[in-house]
Amino acid sequence: MASEPVKGPASYLPSIERKYGRPIAEWLQIIRDRHPSKQMELVAMLKDEHGMGHGHANAVVAHTLVEKG
Repeated sequence: MASEPVKGPASYLPSIERKYGRPIAEWLQIIRDRHPSKQMELVAMLKDEHGMGHGHANAVVAHTLVEKG
């Protein structure tokens, strides 16, 4: 039986690793280090400080926040 395709923010993670040259674990730690902050503040930080595009930044933040529960 084939595994379910990855959906939601996690579906962006492989391309984020390739494009920005860091493993997802590092990006998640960057978000965790700044938490608690509002989602859009974290997105803006990734965009401003790390040159990440809006969609990728939002995906990393959303994935991290879901993980934190």
